[in-house]
Amino acid sequence: MSHAIINAHVVPVVGDPFDGTVVFDEGRITALGADVTVPEGAEVFDAGGQWLLPGFVEAHGHVGIHEEGIAWAGNDTNEGTEVNGARFRALDAIHPSDEGFRDALSGGVTSMVVKPGSANPIGGQTVALKCWGRMVDEMVIKSPCSMKSALGENPKRFHGAEQKRLPSTRQGVAAVLRDAFTKARDYGAKRAEAAREGKPFDHDLTSEALLQVLDGTLPWCQHTHRVDDIATAIRIADEFGYRLVINHGTEAHLLADVLAERNLPVVIGPLMTSRSKWEVNQRSLANPGHLARAGVTIAITTDAPVIPINFLVYQVILAVKDGLDRTVGLESITINPARILGLDERVGSLEVGKDADLVLWSGDPLDIYSRAESVWVDGRRVYDYDHETNEGVTLDAYSTLGTTVAPPQRGRR
Repeated sequence: MSHAIINAHVVPVVGDPFDGTVVFDEGRITALGADVTVPEGAEVFDAGGQWLLPGFVEAHGHVGIHEEGIAWAGNDTNEGTEVNGARFRALDAIHPSDEGFRDALSGGVTSMVVKPGSANPIGGQTVALKCWGRMVDEMVIKSPCSMKSALGENPKRFHGAEQKRLPSTRQGVAAVLRDAFTKARDYGAKRAEAAREGKPFDHDLTSEALLQVLDGTLPWCQHTHRVDDIATAIRIADEFGYRLVINHGTEAHLLADVLAERNLPVVIGPLMTSRSKWEVNQRSLANPGHLARAGVTIAITTDAPVIPINFLVYQVILAVKDGLDRTVGLESITINPARILGLDERVGSLEVGKDADLVLWSGDPLDIYSRAESVWVDGRRVYDYDHETNEGVTLDAYSTLGTTVAPPQRGRR
């Protein structure tokens, strides 16, 4: 059955805004424009002139893997028993009933890349998923999506200061990365030789995962704040030839010209935190603007639950206030993260053939007084704001997908 949202001020992100209609069927956009004809028998939603945008894309979060409000029992972010966790998968630790997914919808976020944490030099495989569903397998956009790695304070503190083992310094962290890539490269050569000769071969999941980085299949999402760590990230990427994405990038503006010249994107944030440790001392809401003006492709992140994920757009609003171009600000939570992480064939903009992930806003989402009124994920209307109760109402994934099993009960914070 076709669906149509009419009388909307449509901001497709890719392409010029227009007043008109968006039509979707079987979860995909089939037509959009100022003069689109609504298919006969379509279910029609009148937007009443409100703003219709693609769902936002969070490029770096931990929702579902670091559940809120239940302490250690719901925190599966860091498997810290090994320094090289390339075979670990965030997919295997995500709980769709985490309150953060409902928060995401209320803030217009419909897609998210969930990543392991930063305790390990190599944290593991990330997954891109939708923010609504009954089980994570039904929510997946792309798995694996990238590989998570960390430089700087976190891995050396966790393994060196707390566990009294390698790495305890930045030298040690870098050495772990080089050792892992060298081993994976040698493993790949031996695997290829065994295949040529038809010999049996003992597979190693850790090296298999890293080969996907070395062959360019998976981007390398590098947790790094300080300028020296960013330089190390670039140095090691040059040595092994993989696709580097700077994550956090607190001091990335100090190397903005280098990053722009090398076409290295920065997923920057969280921006609304205190200077809780030395390496984030230069955190500033002005930094996204500095990077963008230098020609660096940016995406803005909450690092949820560090910052509540529904505050993603507020970070953009404040960054715009401190000098970020408004258009780039909107792109930083839509098409830019989608392109950076290889999701742009499905999400990040309103285009024919893309997923019908739509958010109806009361006005310009970069106006702090605007709110997400209704949200569609894969063409299904999953969220509405109730003006009588001043609360959002999320469609229950368990009851709507044909199961009689009651969802887990969670208290609000």
